[in-house]
Amino acid sequence: MPLAVPLLDLRRQYDGIREDVLAAITRVCDSQSFILGPEVEALEREIAALTGAACAVGCASGTEALWLALVAAGVKPGDSVITTAFSFFASASAIVRAGATPVFVDVDPGTLNLDAALVDRQLRRKRPENLRAILPVHLYGQCADMDAFERIVKENVNENAKEFGVVIVEDAAQAIGAEWSGRGAGSLGVTAAFSFYPTKNLSAYGDAGIVTTTRPEMAEHMRRLRNHGSPQRYYHDEFGWNGRMDAIQAAVLRVKLTHIADWNQRRRQHAAKYDRLFADSGLTSRRTSDQTSNQLTAPVRLLARSPQAQHVFHQYVIRAQRRDELRKFLVERKIGSEIYYPLPLHLQPAFSYLGLKAGDLPVSEQAAKEVLALPMFPELTEGEIRWVVESIADFYG
Repeated sequence: MPLAVPLLDLRRQYDGIREDVLAAITRVCDSQSFILGPEVEALEREIAALTGAACAVGCASGTEALWLALVAAGVKPGDSVITTAFSFFASASAIVRAGATPVFVDVDPGTLNLDAALVDRQLRRKRPENLRAILPVHLYGQCADMDAFERIVKENVNENAKEFGVVIVEDAAQAIGAEWSGRGAGSLGVTAAFSFYPTKNLSAYGDAGIVTTTRPEMAEHMRRLRNHGSPQRYYHDEFGWNGRMDAIQAAVLRVKLTHIADWNQRRRQHAAKYDRLFADSGLTSRRTSDQTSNQLTAPVRLLARSPQAQHVFHQYVIRAQRRDELRKFLVERKIGSEIYYPLPLHLQPAFSYLGLKAGDLPVSEQAAKEVLALPMFPELTEGEIRWVVESIADFYG
């Protein structure tokens, strides 16, 4: 058995690309071009090609990417944006930074992605004031139901003033290389935000992000916004921010980008191995519980996979009975795990002004009590995966 199984081990990845990474960093140092410049421009072209978007705009972080994506899509003070309550804080804090109000809607009990049916019901019952955008999150690397969201957007276009219609902004922070019906994440909305935080499938050696868009004019706007609203040095048309990408991060990302398809495929293979081992152990059920049920149908439950989705398994997440006890047991065996996310956004103190309370979004709240991310990275071994599943079986056995 392994001595330990980490949740993520970037050292193994680095060992395989060390010389290429150091050469790329040296190239930037020799150029003495450290902010934006040729490396960032090349990365932008390569990410646009990967996703199928028209353009990409590199920036300082995934959070910055979300803000740029929202503002370029037309979100402004006084607007509202529908999004999920089950995501990282930045999904909603970027909406607030854009001056808008997040409208939290519950998630699908199978995938834990934003529930399109509930969004549709919300719009039919009481459309949020000045609704400008819907921001679905491609949680854990699986695209949200983009067919359904596209239908919702089409039904909510103001034919007399289409510029004021509702648009889709993708939070694709966890979904580089993911697809929906053969179309890349990043080309499914009017804009999309990616994160290159060091734990992501495509990760920088620091912080970085990128925004993709289907509209070149929006890309030009974002390039101004990331540089203090400046189209020309020392001239400022609007208030932007310092959201520029470092050239060293771009150079590192370009090295890793050549491997991302293989790395994502290995993640899918690891997920399939987890699935088989859990099934063989008798621990899992693929049935999904009723939204208000507190009982799982088996000790471990796998999340649903949409047939239209090409999942990239940024995380392999289970829903587990006695989750916190299980996690302590895994710590004792030196097996890494993490909870994404322990408190839904509508219950975060920072969003108390919205007036939501416990019980308002029951699926998100129940998921927060059950989800557990298990070790997942391309260099994970079959023996390590077996030991993780055997350990979980031991806990419940």
